[in-house]
Amino acid sequence: MTRYSRITGTGSYLPPRRVTNAELAAELSGRGIETSDEWIVERTGIRARHFAAPDVTASDLGAQAARQALDAAGLPASQIDLIIVATSTPDMVFPSAACILQNKLGIAGCAAFDVQAVCSGFVYALTIADSMIRCGAARKALVIGSEVFSRILDFDDRTTCVLFGDGAGAVVLEESDTPGILASDLHADGKHVGILCVPGSVSGGKVTGTPLLKMDGQAVFKLAVGVLESAARATLAKAGKTEADIDWLIPHQANIRIMQGTAKKLKLPMEKLVVTVDQHGNTSAASIPLALDAAVRAGNVKKGDTLMLEGVGGGFTWGAVLLDF
Repeated sequence: MTRYSRITGTGSYLPPRRVTNAELAAELSGRGIETSDEWIVERTGIRARHFAAPDVTASDLGAQAARQALDAAGLPASQIDLIIVATSTPDMVFPSAACILQNKLGIAGCAAFDVQAVCSGFVYALTIADSMIRCGAARKALVIGSEVFSRILDFDDRTTCVLFGDGAGAVVLEESDTPGILASDLHADGKHVGILCVPGSVSGGKVTGTPLLKMDGQAVFKLAVGVLESAARATLAKAGKTEADIDWLIPHQANIRIMQGTAKKLKLPMEKLVVTVDQHGNTSAASIPLALDAAVRAGNVKKGDTLMLEGVGGGFTWGAVLLDF
């Protein structure tokens, strides 16, 4: 029997604290940093984001999203035999957020590990889970993107602190005798490390370098649209499909202009673009599964639809996955 994998359930979780642009601008003004709702919306399309409470971790958010996905799949956690968490903001240096989350779900024994590819992390993690199911190493997987980016933001830098938010999204991926994940395409180019990074680490009990996010926005923008188009086209070619076969484009939710630019290059109408960046901000590895779950629960994405998921992030990493939902 030829093994395939299909998404059988989706879930998401956002921290209760919703911060609008106006609220954030007022907070920043108290620090001497001037911005406004108009300035943020014009440049990014973001209107609000969610911030986690100080004692809430990536595994906390991820566990909530995972429970939703399990409920949607009608599957008890005890049947999961693989957990992959995509995150750049894990609970601790080690063990992985996946191991901590596994315990919060009340299960043990299955493989559990994190994937660190920043905003491309969910696409990477989904591709890995699909490969493991196809080769028989797993049958029922939880693939989760979870981030608390508010912890690594420099609130003295208005060009970055207004962009990011916290949240988690998850899918259950199960073995199937019919194709679900059709094709994927993953890439990285380390020469672009400096344009988006958190250049800090822990050494000798102290933080060395800078443990806050740094970004060259213009450089990221120029690179992102081109690589997202190339990854999408490569994925379509591997699957023997064309742009006309895509029912929904679900890109990493970083900037509305990048997203619209990618849709335009793929000759897709904006009605086929799933957009949550306005309400979630950039949630890094969580953004694609958050957007997917929002579209499913809104009744837009339906069984049988063909979806293009694509992400680009620090590393520099990028990739795409084409799937039948």
